[in-house]
Amino acid sequence: MRARQPIEDHALIGDCRSAALLTRDGEVDWLCWPRFDSAPVLGSLLDPSAGGWRLAPVGRTHTSWRYLPGTNVVETTHRVPGAGSLRVSDCLTVASEGEKRRELLPEHELLRIATCEAGEVEVETSIDLRPDLGRAPGRWRDAGALGLRFESGSGLFALRSDRPLAPGAGGARGRFRLRAGETARFSLVYAGDGPAVLSPLGAAADAALLRTERFWRGWSARARYAGPFREAVVRSALALKLLAYAPSGAIIAAPTTSLPERPGGDLNWDYRYCWLRDASFTARALYGLGYQDEAESFVSWLIHTTRLTRPRLRILYDVFGRDPPPERDRPELGGYGGARPVRIGNAARDQLQLDVYGEVVDAACQFVSAGGGLDPDTARMLIGFGRYVCEAWRRPDEGIWEPRGGRTQNTYSKVLCWAALDRLLHMDLRGHLPRAPRDQFCATREAIRAHVEARGWSPALSSYTARLGGGGLDAALLLLPWYGYCPAGAPRMRATWRRISRELSAGGALLYRYPESIDAGEGAFGICSFWGAEYLALGGGTLEEAELRLERLLGHASELGLFAEEVDPGTFAGLGNFPQAFTHVGLVNAALSLENRRERRPQLRHQRAVPHARARPGGAPEARL
Repeated sequence: MRARQPIEDHALIGDCRSAALLTRDGEVDWLCWPRFDSAPVLGSLLDPSAGGWRLAPVGRTHTSWRYLPGTNVVETTHRVPGAGSLRVSDCLTVASEGEKRRELLPEHELLRIATCEAGEVEVETSIDLRPDLGRAPGRWRDAGALGLRFESGSGLFALRSDRPLAPGAGGARGRFRLRAGETARFSLVYAGDGPAVLSPLGAAADAALLRTERFWRGWSARARYAGPFREAVVRSALALKLLAYAPSGAIIAAPTTSLPERPGGDLNWDYRYCWLRDASFTARALYGLGYQDEAESFVSWLIHTTRLTRPRLRILYDVFGRDPPPERDRPELGGYGGARPVRIGNAARDQLQLDVYGEVVDAACQFVSAGGGLDPDTARMLIGFGRYVCEAWRRPDEGIWEPRGGRTQNTYSKVLCWAALDRLLHMDLRGHLPRAPRDQFCATREAIRAHVEARGWSPALSSYTARLGGGGLDAALLLLPWYGYCPAGAPRMRATWRRISRELSAGGALLYRYPESIDAGEGAFGICSFWGAEYLALGGGTLEEAELRLERLLGHASELGLFAEEVDPGTFAGLGNFPQAFTHVGLVNAALSLENRRERRPQLRHQRAVPHARARPGGAPEARL
């Protein structure tokens, strides 16, 4: 079955609580309210019967689209041959905290404004809500001046427009003509917890759009990055902000579920949750771009969440730090391009991944390096993680890529156990971890290194290996310098890079994550490809090599600058959930390391430059966990 729209031919809009995907031809085919991981109310992305909202001219059009500069507002221009031109602006409305205090605003609002720019255009709109992908019944009814109402078990939806809409069992429909200069406005709001707030239309809707544009421009202007490829870096920052759940600071992996990593296949996972695996990369990207508040919120969520299960860390959590639901299939849905099953929930939640200890502790170290302080309970918790690592590092685990074939001795997991203890020792050295068992941490750290160097390196292959005492290759090994385990220019690391760039190459600058993914028919993995560019920037290659590799990778972005999880190396189409935070974090970090190299600044400074607990830099106010 052919998908109706390529994965990469979508735009993401959101309000930092939930998100929607929009197609180039004017359909919102994915929307989850009230949270990212809520049951979808529009889901035609995964099945034509699962609901969508189309707003576009009647007939054949030539379409172009863009994000308004510095914003997450999408502007689509439809040119109708022989008739005219229609511009449609789409957003989930947002507001500053001050505006929220002054105005009564909806909990969630999807705003669509269509303006005829030239000639005369016949426009059609149809909206079919299918809460929970069609399992939750509901029906539109006419509420007069209050518009159309749709009630389901999860809440109330209200649709208002200054154009006539006819409700029916199949949805709400409207067809009208616009002449040059005329505008039609549509507002869909959702109320789950409180009374419904209906936004006025007319000039008030235009003001809501301008308010949303202003919010995003103000936010993106804070990006502290002046290096190469700035436009791509800022677009990635805006995408990450859309994937952040503002009330808690959590950042989800992607806003979608079940977009396939293999066309038509069964590698379809629900990524609408938060992976600890992403912790240190995400913290580095946010701190590196100057988004201090978002970085501290994210690390605070991280520490709060891990406190709930300490010392055992789960792999993923929901935006409140709870277990995600058990994985279940939805067999009645056709899936994206026939890729089945559609899955809700993610069974990786029950896996053991020892690498997350290194990633969480490294993120905490970045917080401390940025001037944050640890309260006694957090310090005890981090020490507890270190004790757990000392006890558990020899165990087999599933590893960073979450295979479902069982546990093994993953080299990357061992190195990240080393990184956890290394960061703890540096924080202890600066007085942040009173009563840490320094000798135990130090002895175990050295034992892990000795083990990895003896069994994770293959003289025959002249490379670090994916598994201890065995062969295999893993693009995650490119991160050994990133975590300070060895210099990028170390002979063993250079040899490993040569093997990875030869055997995991997907053409150009693209990399697969491991050999088995090639056999499985997966695409090139986005973040692994950016790790290649960053490895060169960290000293594994020349500045020119790093910059060229990064430039080539940016050529695989969608027209709107977004990346999926993977790239089909044959067609360059996007594969997997979209857009993917992991890929955009990889892009940002590669650019940051490239810029540090250009400016001769220290790389990944937090690993060694942890300030003393009693000496905050510049006397800045101390954030505390």
